[in-house]
Amino acid sequence: MSALAGLRDEAESLVRARIDEAIRRLDLVKREELDAIQELAANARVAQESAEGELAMLRHRIAELEARVSALETPPAAQSALQSAVQPAPDPGPPEPPPVPPSPPGTASGPIE
Repeated sequence: MSALAGLRDEAESLVRARIDEAIRRLDLVKREELDAIQELAANARVAQESAEGELAMLRHRIAELEARVSALETPPAAQSALQSAVQPAPDPGPPEPPPVPPSPPGTASGPIE
């Protein structure tokens, strides 16, 4: 019986070798390799989404900093002109009363008591 067992083992290894060779020729992958590749792809997808979020945050921050630098680089005269163009002019308050005409000569000027 040991001779039959040896023949069976040899036949199994020969069949496995032929199957592995056929798989390589057909460019097929094993299930373990496919699972590993799918896990790598999932991890890469998570990392990409994280990087995209960080990139968006950094782009927003750069835009804010560029606006601040631009405001600092603008000359003060231009800044005041920009501010006056954007802000309404201050309210001057109530109008002043018209001036009192001078008294004709020979008349008393000033309040009467």
